[in-house]
Amino acid sequence: MEDRLSRVFAALADPIRRDMVARLTVADATVTELAEPYAVTVQAVSKHLKVLEDAGLVSRGRQAQRRPVHLEAEVFDLMTKWIERYRRQAEQRYRRLDAVLAELDDEEHPHAREGEAS
Repeated sequence: MEDRLSRVFAALADPIRRDMVARLTVADATVTELAEPYAVTVQAVSKHLKVLEDAGLVSRGRQAQRRPVHLEAEVFDLMTKWIERYRRQAEQRYRRLDAVLAELDDEEHPHAREGEAS
């Protein structure tokens, strides 16, 4: 899993590839359609797509003469699981820190809460 995840994050490190992925969330597109907004050659876009394909982010289909590029959205599940695991760990650390800080505050100001209740 880590190796695939490394390829996914490496592929998304490039801003053109991230933009291409964002555009593919709306609809499949051909290499020519994907190349339109960039000041790069179709060959350069093909190389970017190869990196995305090797990472499992996109696949290429065939519809008669058209070869649309399709976003493989399930790869985002892999990324989300990885991110979520570390987000939960960070959240737990913050909760522990909040508890320690509250305990320190209670020790420094033992009557502060009693006064607030009155």
